[in-house]
Amino acid sequence: MTVIGIIGAGEVGSQIARAAIANGYEVVIANSRGPETLKGLIDELGPSARAATAADAAEAGDFVVVAVPLKLINDMPVEQLKGKIVLDTNNYMPWRDGHFPMIDSGAMTVHELRQMQLPASKVTKAFTHIQAPRLFISSRPAGDPDRHALSVSSDFPEATELVTRLYDQFGFDTVDNSPLSESWRSGPGQPAWAAHMHQTRAELIANLARAQRINSK
Repeated sequence: MTVIGIIGAGEVGSQIARAAIANGYEVVIANSRGPETLKGLIDELGPSARAATAADAAEAGDFVVVAVPLKLINDMPVEQLKGKIVLDTNNYMPWRDGHFPMIDSGAMTVHELRQMQLPASKVTKAFTHIQAPRLFISSRPAGDPDRHALSVSSDFPEATELVTRLYDQFGFDTVDNSPLSESWRSGPGQPAWAAHMHQTRAELIANLARAQRINSK
């Protein structure tokens, strides 16, 4: 059975864990406070989930979801993530994270910075423009003309393919917004972000095309 490592047990990480288990995955989930603090969540998730440290979750996962904000000084387990596809759910929020000059200037995206910090991993931007509770509310079967769509951005086609399969299992269509240098198009303040309550694949394609660079300073 495929195991998903999840680093971050807040609203996003825990909801992805619920969706993953509902679709037949096992999850190993970590937070910053230690596995013992996740007992309530693990009891809720059931036997397909266990708590671990971030390094152990990274080691255990066939692929890994990072559901915590990026920091300028990397705090992710680089060695344990080596060679793995990493789904980065982070959005750049200067009011929360502080200003990152290389992102504010447009020199790189927040997900390119994550890729720089994890040079031996295959980083992909995923699950960034949907509210966590809507992973179940917005889910629709394949072929539904009103199916909600999510974007994916990566420099690695195999990572994009994995996220496309995962989105489909979770009940969403996919729009490939690769490479990582284009990932800003679905970021905060952009049309794709503003339409997070519902947008079909055609609408998401149009919203990504309408995106304009925003100065964060």
